[in-house]
Amino acid sequence: MVNKDFFQALDELESEKKINKEQFIETLEIALTSAYKKMYGQAKSAKVKLFPEKNTIKIYSYKTVVDEVEDPDKQVSLEEARERNKSYNVGDTIASEETTKNFGRIAAQTAQQVVMQKLKELERQIAIDELAEKEDELLTTAIKRVDNSTIFVSIPGSHTEGVMLQSDQIPGEKFKVGDRVKVYVKRIKDSFKGPQIQVSRSNIGFVRKLFELEIPEIQNGEVMIKNIAREPGIRAKVAIYTENPNLDALGACVGNRGVRINTISGELNGEKIDLIIYTEDILEFIARSLSPAKILSVETNESLKASRVVVPDDQLSLAIGKNGQNVRLASRLTGWKIDIKSESDILKLSKEAEVPEAEYELTEIKEESEELETFEDFTDLDIFK
Repeated sequence: MVNKDFFQALDELESEKKINKEQFIETLEIALTSAYKKMYGQAKSAKVKLFPEKNTIKIYSYKTVVDEVEDPDKQVSLEEARERNKSYNVGDTIASEETTKNFGRIAAQTAQQVVMQKLKELERQIAIDELAEKEDELLTTAIKRVDNSTIFVSIPGSHTEGVMLQSDQIPGEKFKVGDRVKVYVKRIKDSFKGPQIQVSRSNIGFVRKLFELEIPEIQNGEVMIKNIAREPGIRAKVAIYTENPNLDALGACVGNRGVRINTISGELNGEKIDLIIYTEDILEFIARSLSPAKILSVETNESLKASRVVVPDDQLSLAIGKNGQNVRLASRLTGWKIDIKSESDILKLSKEAEVPEAEYELTEIKEESEELETFEDFTDLDIFK
């Protein structure tokens, strides 16, 4: 029915394609059994068995011993059963080997189909496994084609294209075929068309990976990124910290003459970056997150996870930012709602109604704090303007 070469081919599939031979034989037996039933009737209780050690395939039909036969395809009388073996009793199952010369061609065709399908599944799984290793990575790719607002990029070491939807692009960026571009591998998806690689330049993971690439202290773990808030192509706030008291985390990220932070900003199409020193003191952290604005005081309401920030009158627009951008990013960075009031607004409100002291914890933010001074040392860089 199936010659020796077939079983040798199974050995080659196992060694070359890493197909599990036992699992493959089980799959093949199921497929051959299904093919046999289609050929000789679904009512038959039968099973095809492969014996690689003997290079043979056998077909067995099974019948249950009964007192009175109602279904000849699945039952055999006790009298007939005992003609074969006197030890049979009602309820026993008798296996008989079938001799079907005409099944050889069908078996060969079915085996070929199963092998081809298995190879396709294997290649697909291998591709997915290889691509999965690239997930959450930064890759340098080339633009292969641009279809309306969707950009397709080549993935190094893969025949699969990376797809960058419009929502994953930095607003204002324009690319043409052949351009080299860094992308962040956001997700590997398996679809009916095969594995899909979703890449992005707008994801916060892209910023994180750029910091790891350009700043050795972040790559080796001396400086850590606590959180990132971003409006792609416009502004980002990055909260950083270090447990090493002798290391200047801010200086490490900025680099000599701002070379490191400017390189990152350039890759982000000129996106401005605010570096914020993280602290577990949420009052201080909220104040720092609103940089470059100067803060007078911060009040917090733990139950609502909300805060009220007071700023000098001339700092109100800076604290809020254009179209509310600065306060919006600060809120995302800290995870707190932030309501900004000017000093004159607070004086006016205090005359109208006094806020219960029990509701809030109040702290004064020192304008001359060491961290803010360090940050201001770099405000003359283009990236902070």
